[in-house]
Amino acid sequence: MSRAAAAKAAPEGGLISVAIPKGRLLGEASLLFERALGVSPKRLLENTRKLAADSPEHGLRFISIRAADVASYVEHGAADVGVAGLDVLREEPRDLYEPLDLGIGRCQVIVGRPRNARPLPRGVAPRVATKYVNLAARHFARKGIPAEIIPLHGSIEVAPSLGLADLIVDITETGETLRANGLVVEETVLEVSARLIVNRVALKLHAERLRRLVEALRSVAEA
Repeated sequence: MSRAAAAKAAPEGGLISVAIPKGRLLGEASLLFERALGVSPKRLLENTRKLAADSPEHGLRFISIRAADVASYVEHGAADVGVAGLDVLREEPRDLYEPLDLGIGRCQVIVGRPRNARPLPRGVAPRVATKYVNLAARHFARKGIPAEIIPLHGSIEVAPSLGLADLIVDITETGETLRANGLVVEETVLEVSARLIVNRVALKLHAERLRRLVEALRSVAEA
């Protein structure tokens, strides 16, 4: 779908709402939309306190959402479409359609340990600090390790040095924060990138318009 065609498309049935995550994904997601459709969510949303901005000529409404909440907004129909990291989607499975890997926001969910840590005695369950409680529990269960999962929402990298945990499960892009806190990557739990997600009811109501949106983004993401 060309930019000209997108700009001329009549927004029949109202605007399609797109939940765009705040933070590091905003710039990359905006670049994709700009290349695919000629509209930048970041530009529409910047310099305003409003959390929603419309682009009537494209038939779209962009909503600025905390990254961890995008899937909830889309699943419950508050947004038709969204951009969400695979870590969020796999931590708490949702009833959503995932038509496209956008190839942005690449990082890893990893198991980290202190650089000079000695192996735990056989039969001792490791204490694992993480905000990815479900991902961590499933990972260690698959390995047959009865880990004790300690939920944290921040400062996870310091947990081992303070004696709170033996290991952490956290997300990393470059590994710099891990190294700065004396940690190394022991193994990878999940390779992460951002997905385009679609509400299942919206997919039925706006099938053709959403198909065009997905294909426009796919052509850019795959390029």
